[in-house]
Amino acid sequence: MTNSKLTVDLRGRRIETLDDFWDAVTEPCGLPEWFGRNLDAWSDTIHTRGISEEIDRHDILVVHVEHRGLFDKNHHEGQILADIFDGDQNQLVVHVGA
Repeated sequence: MTNSKLTVDLRGRRIETLDDFWDAVTEPCGLPEWFGRNLDAWSDTIHTRGISEEIDRHDILVVHVEHRGLFDKNHHEGQILADIFDGDQNQLVVHVGA
């Protein structure tokens, strides 16, 4: 790692469910076929590392999303997903009015 940042911009994509999120991040984050597609697997991927070579090559992961669908303030699963990001090494940027 060389103090680099992996930026995944999901703005403009319809993300209503966790499955939509997994579909959206699989390619840009280099998630393997055997990735668990659940919140525990995502937490392991971004915190522990060792699952995605693409994420592991970078010091910081930044994911941009729109404040709608899964990331609407009233969506419980979206809030749990957002809480997995630590704000330092792993950042979720929710854009309002995007």
